[in-house]
Amino acid sequence: MKRRDFLHQMGYTAAGLALAPAALDLEALRKPWFEISLAEWSLHKTLFANKMTNLDFPVRARKDFGIGVVEYVNSFFKDKAKDTTYLNELLMRCKDNNVKNHLIMIDGEGDLGSTDDAMRMKAVDNHKPWIECAKYLGCTTIRVNAAGRGTAAEVGKAAIDGLSRVGEYGASMGINVVVENHGSYSSNGKWLADVMKEVGKSNVGTLPDFGNFCMRYKPNYAGCEESYDRYLGVEQLMPYAKAVSAKSHAFDAKGNESEIDYPRIMEIVKKKGFRGYVGIEYEGNVLSEDEGIMATKRLLEKIQRTM
Repeated sequence: MKRRDFLHQMGYTAAGLALAPAALDLEALRKPWFEISLAEWSLHKTLFANKMTNLDFPVRARKDFGIGVVEYVNSFFKDKAKDTTYLNELLMRCKDNNVKNHLIMIDGEGDLGSTDDAMRMKAVDNHKPWIECAKYLGCTTIRVNAAGRGTAAEVGKAAIDGLSRVGEYGASMGINVVVENHGSYSSNGKWLADVMKEVGKSNVGTLPDFGNFCMRYKPNYAGCEESYDRYLGVEQLMPYAKAVSAKSHAFDAKGNESEIDYPRIMEIVKKKGFRGYVGIEYEGNVLSEDEGIMATKRLLEKIQRTM
């Protein structure tokens, strides 16, 4: 190749390289600042009525709702954490429908904030198979609870210990451990943020839920007796967030959530630098589960476009 031709060719190459970052930046601008996932709890009535099973969940997420990232609830495959035959079937259905496994919500495995040492250690051990299950399914995260009985300080101290132990095991397998504001002390944003600060592990964080800020219920759960400011709580929990739970109950004629100011709360999420999954968790009674999921999805998509 002549020198002139070589330099001419190099000029095109250099120009191409110069344009590449701009193209990449343009692609980044087109991508929404958060992705939508679907929490299995949104379909809990259908699941408890045996009208579908956990194996059906990823199929329905894709085919019925057009969502390709899912969050499981262990209650719907409680005895399957070590059942590789079952888990392989679940993985096959995910693969066939191009669905990504993101998270497993863990309930009923004991209190990680128990002030009884033996009970807390048992709870820690009970969570380990679910960390292994999450790893097998290709999830990145398990959601746990920081429950316990005692004063705020006593439960906080116990929760720091329990979460640190579960987090250490999770880290050994590359799995995040996140705590949801899920009643009692955990629904106090400052309390849970303080616990996270003391745990101080990069793989232990929070799953801020927009709706779970009732700290004490009236007898027979007839309404909330003491609640925490949801917007303040989300702001306090977001620095530790590895995922977000978009709780919804009802919608007005314009498609806005009736109880939660979604633009306001999602602005808090965005300002904290969050760029992950926002999981739909519909819990309403006015719309059907399918309708509620789609209404929440439309609202989140609107926020993706406008915010």
